[in-house]
Amino acid sequence: MAFDFKKEYKEFYMPKNKPSIVSVPKMNYIAVRGKGDPNIDGSEFKESIGLLYGIAFTIKMCKKSNREIDGYFDYVVPPLEGFWWQEGAQDIDYSHKEEFHFISVIRLPDFVAKNDFDWAVSEAAQKKKTDFSKVEFMTYEEGLCIQCMHIGSYDDEPATVALMHEYMKEQGYELDFSDKRLHHEIYLSDARRVAPEKLKTVIRHPIKKSK
Repeated sequence: MAFDFKKEYKEFYMPKNKPSIVSVPKMNYIAVRGKGDPNIDGSEFKESIGLLYGIAFTIKMCKKSNREIDGYFDYVVPPLEGFWWQEGAQDIDYSHKEEFHFISVIRLPDFVAKNDFDWAVSEAAQKKKTDFSKVEFMTYEEGLCIQCMHIGSYDDEPATVALMHEYMKEQGYELDFSDKRLHHEIYLSDARRVAPEKLKTVIRHPIKKSK
C-alpha cells in the first residue's frame, strides 16, 4: 500500500476543527511563487498548480523511467499547500485578494534530493513541452504554530482564524508573522469537485510565547 502523508502525519494534515498548537519540523517542497487574486481565470496561482503537479507526478512515477532514486518508496502525492501574505500587512485581508503574494507548494518525500528534483524538472519540461523554470526546490522549517481545520468556503476563514487567535492568547502565545513566517493553508479538498460549504482546509499561523 502506498505511503500516505496525510494518514501517517495526522498531526500536520488532519487536525480537529478546534485550535491546537503544533511544532512543524523542516520539510522539503516543490514551490512556485506568484501574486494576485487566486480565484480569477488564468491567475498565477492556478498556473502554479499545474506546474507543481507536473513535477510531483514526474518524481512519483520515476520508477517507470530510467531514473533510480535512492530510498524510493511508493507514496500518495501530498496535498497542495499555500503560504500567503500581503505587503505591509500583519494578517490576511480577504477583501483585497488582488494584493496577495503566495508560495504554492507540494511536500516532497525525504528521499528526494536536489539533484533528483533537478532531473524531474528537466524530464517534465522535455516530456510535457512546458516551461517549468518557475519551479524551485524549497526547504522550510515552520516551527511553532497554531492550527485548525476549517470546514467551509475560503471566504469564511476569518471566523476560524479568530478562534485560533483567541485560543493562542489563552495559552500564552502571540502571533509571530514575518517575511519568513507566513499564513499557511493546506487544501484537503478539490475546490472543483467539492461544494464550498464542505471544503476542508488546514489553517496555520506562526506563534511565539508572549512576553
